[in-house]
Amino acid sequence: MFRVLVAVSDDVDQARKQADFVASLPGSEELDVTVTHAYVEADERDPRGEPLPPRKSDGVQTARERLTEAGLAVETRETYHPVADGIVALAADVDADLVVVGARRRTPVGKAVFGSVTQSVVLDSPVPVTVVGVE
Repeated sequence: MFRVLVAVSDDVDQARKQADFVASLPGSEELDVTVTHAYVEADERDPRGEPLPPRKSDGVQTARERLTEAGLAVETRETYHPVADGIVALAADVDADLVVVGARRRTPVGKAVFGSVTQSVVLDSPVPVTVVGVE
């Protein structure tokens, strides 16, 4: 079985493109797909000190629905901050053969100031990474 980790953001258009890419892979009926969204805080608490459940990502829901409609078996997993490290660790944890990430257009200054999750995943992933653009 070929395992694919799809790391999505809240951008539903991007998640849809990533899901469509995965569904179009040869032998897609044999894929084991995990969809994840990286959350910033793993330990948010309510006023009583109880752990809050992570909010659900629209991107995860969109990708999951699209992949399920294509007949693929889909699991969802959560990962936490730092985002790139969480994605890379999850890829190892699910024994992924491929990681699929999204890219968005950013200015050079935006990349320098905020860094690039996609770039970090590409550089640090133990398995091949496919970057899917929106356009």
